[in-house]
Amino acid sequence: MTTPNPTPQPGPTPPPAPLAPQPGWGPMPPVPSASVALAARRKQRITYGATAAVALFVGVGIGAGGGGESAADATTDAKAGPRPTVTVTRTAKGEAAPAPTVTETVTARPKKTEPAGPATTFSGEGEYLVGEDVKPGTYKTAGSEGAFGCYWERAKDASGEFGSIIANNNLEGPGRVTLDKGEYFKTNRCQEWKRVG
Repeated sequence: MTTPNPTPQPGPTPPPAPLAPQPGWGPMPPVPSASVALAARRKQRITYGATAAVALFVGVGIGAGGGGESAADATTDAKAGPRPTVTVTRTAKGEAAPAPTVTETVTARPKKTEPAGPATTFSGEGEYLVGEDVKPGTYKTAGSEGAFGCYWERAKDASGEFGSIIANNNLEGPGRVTLDKGEYFKTNRCQEWKRVG
């Protein structure tokens, strides 16, 4: 009994047999296997895909940046209508303007004062005309200014002669003297004289 030709079963295909060398040809390079060819195609596809992605991103960046806008595009945008304008106002820091200076002129009216008359207190050193330099009356001193005592003298005139002396005294402590108008009063090494009456 003869069996009909069996139908081939699907399965792995054996690799093709190498060709026999032909006369006049040189040695044949080895034929790459199918897996090496597939890996080369896969690498080629990845390279093309990456290049396309980079080109896409560069194009989007240029479009978003507005670079390369042509005159025709600008004219089309101008015809499209007005665009809103944004104005930013900043307040500059600085110094405030100085306030204006106001000058007011006031005329002072002096108070009526009586002419300064003769003094009622005076130094314990000097010569005074009673009625002109000092006011007539009774004066008191606390005494000597130093260790030599306080000297006072009433005189008829300013000659300094011994005969012009009306009265005089050397005080060791406090003292009093009454002065009349027109007399000269000399005082040496005494504390301040004050009118007491």
